[in-house]
Amino acid sequence: MFKKLLVPTDGSKLSTEAVQSTLVLASEIGAEVVALNVQPPFQPPIVAEVPAAYLYSPDEYEKVVRESARKVLDQVQAMAAEHKVTCHCVIELDPSPYEAIIRAAKAQHCDLIVMASHGRRGMAGMILGSETQKVLTHCKIPVLVHR
Repeated sequence: MFKKLLVPTDGSKLSTEAVQSTLVLASEIGAEVVALNVQPPFQPPIVAEVPAAYLYSPDEYEKVVRESARKVLDQVQAMAAEHKVTCHCVIELDPSPYEAIIRAAKAQHCDLIVMASHGRRGMAGMILGSETQKVLTHCKIPVLVHR
């Protein structure tokens, strides 16, 4: 059976529902949970955005996004405590969330990834893409999709 579950979360309602399901599953099977929040790295503004060009330095930006991620993960930690589930939290800065998810699952030795999916289809799916679909396509670790 699964011993260590990775659950990526962005703090959205759907993502929080996936976290809740992951914690219930982990509680029932006696597994640990790794909660992951992926944030985009600092991207220097383009010249056309000059008025906002120096709103953040790279260090200030990283501090702000890590604080934001920490708030999301603190909620997961509190939920895990309610379920009496051991939970380790990870923050990644990466322009490619799906790659960060796969990399974190491997680094943390997770044997199942539980992810939310918005279920976008058609043009919305093509334009917006689907991180869940990319994980399913590129990952060798089992993935449970929560909808």
